[in-house]
Amino acid sequence: MTLPDTPTLDVEVTERIAVVTINRPEVRNSLSRQVLDDLNAVLAHAEQDDAIGALVFTGAGDKAFAAGADITQLQNYTPASAFESYMQRTYDAIEQFGKPTIAAVNGYALGGGCELAMSCDIRIASSRAKFGLPEPTLGVLPGAGGTQRLGRLVGVGRSIEMILTGRFADAEEALRIGLVTSIAEPDELLAAARETASTILAKGPLAVRLAKLVVRTGLDADQGTGLVVERLAQALLYGSSDKAEGAAAFLDKRTPEFTGE
Repeated sequence: MTLPDTPTLDVEVTERIAVVTINRPEVRNSLSRQVLDDLNAVLAHAEQDDAIGALVFTGAGDKAFAAGADITQLQNYTPASAFESYMQRTYDAIEQFGKPTIAAVNGYALGGGCELAMSCDIRIASSRAKFGLPEPTLGVLPGAGGTQRLGRLVGVGRSIEMILTGRFADAEEALRIGLVTSIAEPDELLAAARETASTILAKGPLAVRLAKLVVRTGLDADQGTGLVVERLAQALLYGSSDKAEGAAAFLDKRTPEFTGE
């Protein structure tokens, strides 16, 4: 399959890892409607393309991952814009994406940029990264999932404090509070993200897909319900070719050849 032509994104696929770079460094990679359109186009393609096993999102340049929504467009938003909630729905699609997603946060991740990172499965920060949801400074709130995802990652109290004050967290604090999983030096960031993606791609793809689904489903359910979902997913895996191949490869002391079936 041919990758879609995306005016605001650069997409490079190597060894089944698609690095998706928001390429608007002149405006700190701010998230216009065109960027969101392009993200949705890439997601639709990557979901169907077996040559892509994982997505890594990052920003062009060394200053910003994505410095929030395009404020020139925010001026024109109406109550109807909030109900359309195109950015929120785009990030929901990233969160629900069947293949693993990693945010390689290379600089400022503010507002919609922070919300984009939080919608990914894994976040790796450059030592220069900064995170924040400063929307109340503009008289609005983090409306692309920030009020919900931040609390689930770092706890309710800290989430409320960060949102109400609009302060930024540096990479060290982000790691300490659980907003990111690791830190890399700027020139090693993409290599670290690729290494993480490669590690995941060596696992059974059906197991990875179902593990993501079960973990996220359980977050919004009581533990008993989550355990039922876990058992059902495990039942599917026990009947899969990948389970048979994984067990056989382990016993034979060889690398498994998974098919995702």
